[in-house]
Amino acid sequence: MTDQWRGAWTAALDELELDVVRIETMLADERRHAETPPADLWKPPTELGALPLELKPRADEILTRQLEAAQEIARRLTSNRRQQAITARIETGEAVKRPVYVDRAM
Repeated sequence: MTDQWRGAWTAALDELELDVVRIETMLADERRHAETPPADLWKPPTELGALPLELKPRADEILTRQLEAAQEIARRLTSNRRQQAITARIETGEAVKRPVYVDRAM
């Protein structure tokens, strides 16, 4: 039973780590996944029980990578919002849609 338990947890961590690798790859190569983000999100397994103690270092390392990826995503979202705000203020040289005169008759 112990080998099955350890094997189930190892498989779960493998799947979770693959999810982190996909996100890290997407962050490293923005154009590759720009139009096709990963659709199959990792779901925690049920009925596995407690994590085997010898797998804790690996689980901790995966968690650290997840947190780093989440921070990078947040940083990039903030940067994109700033760029969008700056770009929105740039005049393009096209006809500006501003009133040409003020109608004071009203």
